[in-house]
Formats: sequence, C-alpha cells, structure tokens
Amino acid sequence: MRTRILVLGSNFAGITAAIEAKHKLGDDADVTVVSPSDQFVFNPSLIWLPFGKRDRADLTFDVAPTYEHAGVEFVHRAATRIDPDRRLVTLDDGTTRAYDYLVIATGYRNNDDVVPGFRENATTITTVDEAERAGRAWRRFLDEPGDVVVAATQGAGCFGAAYEFLFNTSYQLRKAGLHKDVKLTYVTAEPFLGHFGIGGLPHGEQLLGMFLKKEGIETRLSIGIDHVDDGALGLADGSTVPFSYAMVVPPFLGQDFLHDTPGLVDEKGYVQVRPTYQTQKWDDVYAIGVAAAVDVPWQTPTPVGIPKTGFPTEQMAHTAVANIVAQVKGEAPDAEKAFGDIPAVCVMDAGNNGVIILADKMLPPRKHGLLIPGPQAHLMKLGFEKYYLWKMRHGHVTLP
Repeated sequence: MRTRILVLGSNFAGITAAIEAKHKLGDDADVTVVSPSDQFVFNPSLIWLPFGKRDRADLTFDVAPTYEHAGVEFVHRAATRIDPDRRLVTLDDGTTRAYDYLVIATGYRNNDDVVPGFRENATTITTVDEAERAGRAWRRFLDEPGDVVVAATQGAGCFGAAYEFLFNTSYQLRKAGLHKDVKLTYVTAEPFLGHFGIGGLPHGEQLLGMFLKKEGIETRLSIGIDHVDDGALGLADGSTVPFSYAMVVPPFLGQDFLHDTPGLVDEKGYVQVRPTYQTQKWDDVYAIGVAAAVDVPWQTPTPVGIPKTGFPTEQMAHTAVANIVAQVKGEAPDAEKAFGDIPAVCVMDAGNNGVIILADKMLPPRKHGLLIPGPQAHLMKLGFEKYYLWKMRHGHVTLP
C-alpha cells in the first residue's frame, strides 16, 4: 500500500513540501494538497500593488495545473479539524482524508483585534485583498493628500514589508510631487531601527537611519499602538499621529481550527515543533512555514514577532520532506534545521533603491551579517520576482 502524504496549505511551504515529496518518493507515495485557496501568491510583491505597480494577476497563479503536472492531487477545500490519533483530517464539506504523514502549512491570518479601529480606519498589505483595498485608499489619498503613517504594531513580525512599503511610499510621493508637502512617519514596535524581528544586523541601525534621514521620514520607535481613529493613530504613551493615509502591519496568528486539536498549538495558534519540524506530540505530523512556532530568544520593551516567510519557509519544507522520506524508508528522521540556524537572505526594496540583507543565521549569535545598499537591490528584487514565480508555477521546487 502506498504511503499517503497530506499537505494542508498551498503557498510557499505547502507547494514546496508537496512537490518535493512526490519528486523524491514517486510511485511509493500518494501526495495530496488540501487548501482553501487555489492561487499561489508571491507575497513579497504585495508592497507594490497599492501603487498600481502590480495587480493580482502579476503575482498569483492557479496551482491546480502545477500540481497535476507534478502528479499531486489537489483538493480545493478548507481543513476544519485534525485528529492525529486517528490520522484523519476533516474538510469543510464534511468529508475526511486519511494520511500516513501530515504536513501543516496553513500560513497565517491577521490578528485584526490587536488594535481597536485597525480594520475600520487603516489599511494593510498582508493579503491580496487587503493590498487591493490599500490601493483604493491610496488613490483617494492622491485626490486629497495629507500626512501618511506606516506602522508595525506590537507583536508584528513582518517588519521587512513595513520598511519596504515605507520607502516605496516616499518614492511614490516624490513621483507625485507631494514629498515636500506630506509628513511621512514610521511607527514601530522595534527597539531600534533595523531590528527586523531578528535582532538586527551589523550597521543596520545606522544604514536605516541614513535612509530615513535622506527621505525626511520621522520615526517613533519601541512603542505600541493603542487604537486607530479615523485620521489619527493613538499610541501607547497617549500621543497621537494624524494621518490621511495609514498602512499598518499587524501581528499574525495561526489558523483557528488548529486550536481544536489538544496539544497541537500554542496560544497564538502556531504548531509547536522540534528541529526536525515534527510536532512535539506526534512523529507523523509536521508543521512548516508561518504555521510553525518559533521561540523568540529575547524580550523587548514592546513585543516584536519573528519573520518566518520566504527563504526560512522553504528551508523548513525541505527539512520536513527529508524526514518524511527517511520515515517512509524505515530510517530515523534525523534531518534538523533549527529556525535560528537558517541563513538570512532578503532583499528590501525602496522604490528605485534598496538593501540586500545576508547573514549566516536568522537569529544571533551570528558569525557574519551584511547589508548591501544600492539600486542593484531594486533590480535584484524585480529579477527574483520573475524567477520565483516561474520556478513555482513549473514545480521546480528543488532549485535555489
């Protein structure tokens, strides 16, 4: 009887795990992906969508043909319950799917409740729908300009996107001839500029400070957001930041239905895993990407999260698949890649400029860390976007 591998989720983590598992195990395994979305989304490009530089079609593709070509079954449904003891997953149509190995790659949802008024009075760019809403608000802003605030709330982990949107906003204001008339403010839970949720990198604070000074951007550091009113951000210290346009990055949470399985997730809905990406309680259940819990190795005055998207997500998926393949072959699942030991590889875009971020480890202590500013970073991100969408659309998940 062939091994049944079930993958929940179909973005960076899910598509990588499913296609690689099928590639490595071939006819020895039936691989099935269950996902409420039938679209792959290249999230790093969402920073451009509100400004009309991209639209939905530019950064998404239909995953069904990709899976069909790879010999992977795709089920366009949402999982609603996991029963690890019976090795069953219930779907939203009431049917169940049995598995021998389960990979949870269900991604994130926004914590819309972290700040009262956030959903009603600000925009965000963490999903395609939200980025499109941010674009509609931006077009209204251009008709009636005023002050702009870009913020990352307490507990947020996607600081890279906040910085990218901040600098792209400054670039777009210059293009619109509004730069001298609009006050642009960055509000962040980070204890210092360039913390990024990964403890910062050498000279990062100075480099980001230079960027902000050059662009005339004011900053409020290490501060939480108390509420968002119509036209003003209320901060934890009682002060306010007025705005005509606000983009706020909230914290992420795991998917709600995961809480229904006792012993599976922490209070935020993230699955607690070992360095093998097996869950703490079940050897045949894995979690990868944003869905996996990561311990924060520090405390900051205002809480910050950790970014788990992109390159770290792929590394988790490759590690999990290596262990599943070992188990199928009757071997010990001994491949390990602790999140903190995954290299940091990121390109921060800034409109027509940017920063390439490289480090030997995601989290300190590190031996090497490097930030390379310049227009080549912008060009590199443009090239990487095209390459990565081609790579994933055609199922070349083993390519770098």
